[in-house]
Amino acid sequence: MAHVVLFGTCNTKLHELLFLHSRILQQLPDATITFIDVGRKPSSNPAINVSHADLLANASSTSDLSSLDRADLLAELASLTTSYLSTLQTQNPFHAIVSAGGSGGTSLASSVMRTLPLGLPKLIVSTVAAGETKEIVGESDIILLPSIVDVAGLNGLLQTILSNAAAAISGMAQAYKQRSEESGKEKGDKKVVRLGITMFGVTTPCVDHVRAFIDEKYPGKVETFVFHATGTGGKAMERLIEEDGLDAVLDLTTTEICDYIAGGNMSAGPDRLEAAAKRSIPLVLSVGACDMVNFGPWRTVPERYSERKLLKHNENVTLMRTNVEENKQVGRFIVERLLQSPNKELVKVWIPRGGVSIVSVPGGPFADEKADEALFTTLQEGLANSGIEMVDKQMAINDEDFARGVAAQILGLVGLDSD
Repeated sequence: MAHVVLFGTCNTKLHELLFLHSRILQQLPDATITFIDVGRKPSSNPAINVSHADLLANASSTSDLSSLDRADLLAELASLTTSYLSTLQTQNPFHAIVSAGGSGGTSLASSVMRTLPLGLPKLIVSTVAAGETKEIVGESDIILLPSIVDVAGLNGLLQTILSNAAAAISGMAQAYKQRSEESGKEKGDKKVVRLGITMFGVTTPCVDHVRAFIDEKYPGKVETFVFHATGTGGKAMERLIEEDGLDAVLDLTTTEICDYIAGGNMSAGPDRLEAAAKRSIPLVLSVGACDMVNFGPWRTVPERYSERKLLKHNENVTLMRTNVEENKQVGRFIVERLLQSPNKELVKVWIPRGGVSIVSVPGGPFADEKADEALFTTLQEGLANSGIEMVDKQMAINDEDFARGVAAQILGLVGLDSD
């Protein structure tokens, strides 16, 4: 049967965690439950099968947990739990993980869960699930379930919430276990190329053409993973590359770099573009949506940008046109990352001179030839004589011929040569 990990701060949430434990067993009577105590002080209960001492022993740690302040203790327990789960997953693979708690417990639980593989079911019943959750979830697939009331006393409402959580994690654990077994059999039967693609609303036509081309030429041979370039999307793709979850990348939409440079809302941080280089997998890159920086509603655009060219995308998103200097910085960012690749023959850069997005084509609201040229020239000069091939096209990124061209090239790099 399924193996579920349950953990939490037992010194403050023991009764609630035990209730969750009992409800999981009610759903999965034959399940294995690894119950880990990550409380400030050790707790004793027959259901707890991993104590502070077990965590310390697994990591060969000599830490004196009792001497740490709250913040340091949470960080140390998160590190010890992560180490323990890494060992456990090797020795006795688990199929889901669940926790319940307040802000401190949620912080600890999410720190641990963010280190686990994408796709493995992760659920936290949390008092802060309805607030700002970006830092909790990050680029992972953690599910947050609002506790509504505090996790402090088993009233009827909390029992219902915890019962729902138990049913959810039990079902996901069973499904994940079954899927893992089926996936193992499938991998033995055939090799499917796993291709990551980045997309934004303003580059969607390009990605649609790419997917149509792939389906037409190689039905059943390529599995596409499309990532929305919203910051977390780029981080998730980098994470999946690091986890050996992708075989090649068609990085058409590198707009997150613009947000990193100019302080927009959709930055993927300074590590964007590094994973493919480190793993040395085929990469075809373009500069989709590098004409824009993303902000929230119009009123939230920083004062320093009030005189810039702005476009209301919708009520919640305002776009700012990148200028010459910003595009030079974006170009230098891309060059620095691509030059890290040890196999530069696997890296290709495509330049769409007819427009890097729907709104920057000639006559469009973000048409700016000088700004685009600053980006293109920076790339050409920075990658000259590097061994990285550049393909310069007098087309817009959303033209079908451009899309079919980048698709054919990435498929050729993975050994699927098209007609």
